[in-house]
Amino acid sequence: MTARASVIKAAMLILVVVLSGSSSLAQKPKKGSSLKNVELCNGSDRVSPEARIDGCTAFIDAGEGSANGFAVAHNNRGNAYSAKADYERAIRDFVEATRLNPNYAKAFNNLGVAYLRTGSHDLAVGALEEALKLNPNYGAAFANRAAAHLKRNAYDRAAQDYDEAIRLDPKLEAAWSGRCWARAVLGALQAALEDCEMALRSGPNDAATYDSRALIKLKMGQLSAAIDDYNSALRFAPKLASALYGRGIARLKLGDIDGSKSDISAARTIDAGIGEDFVRYGVP
Repeated sequence: MTARASVIKAAMLILVVVLSGSSSLAQKPKKGSSLKNVELCNGSDRVSPEARIDGCTAFIDAGEGSANGFAVAHNNRGNAYSAKADYERAIRDFVEATRLNPNYAKAFNNLGVAYLRTGSHDLAVGALEEALKLNPNYGAAFANRAAAHLKRNAYDRAAQDYDEAIRLDPKLEAAWSGRCWARAVLGALQAALEDCEMALRSGPNDAATYDSRALIKLKMGQLSAAIDDYNSALRFAPKLASALYGRGIARLKLGDIDGSKSDISAARTIDAGIGEDFVRYGVP
């Protein structure tokens, strides 16, 4: 998945798909923790990650609360660190949250996402499996585990997890896009196309989904349509190696030798293994 790493990371989707929302601390803190710190730690769209980190840290350092309250504070601070792409600190907070409350499914999910974003795919799967043991109806955790399976090139398992994610939460746009990619690689092209169309109805500016639909069109032999979709993907992610390489293949098949050479060379500069990736995708 190296060819699509940057766009998948941006979509996280995709992952990013799906950090669970933060939990709320009690609104009546014990002595030593101000209501303001609780409000900052609980956060909202209007609270910056830095302010949220400060509020959670003050609450934790005050030492006046229950184990579950501290678990929530560590989870919320982990979310704030994730928003800053400081995954090392985020992981430490999520691990502490799960230590303080071993039944905290959200924290296990968020830990899995943080591991996924750092390339620790096996650890990500393990954390997400813990989240699903605690909550078998956790659609976002299924979607995140599917994304981890994609990173390991386990497309069948990814498709199965996306099936569950969509069954549990049909509004998860990233699940439709992810299943489109998994099905496209597996060769279930019509079903993949339907998934991509569903994803694009919700998020028309998603480079990953255009890239997936382009692969479908390429494998169907609809070369001009594939080029159109690769162009759309590249508008949103100009250095997406899989889109450049796929467009190069489509141009080659249409007889545009110079255009093909330019695209394929640019793709290989970004990702030297892109050709091997496409063989795995079923496009030699």
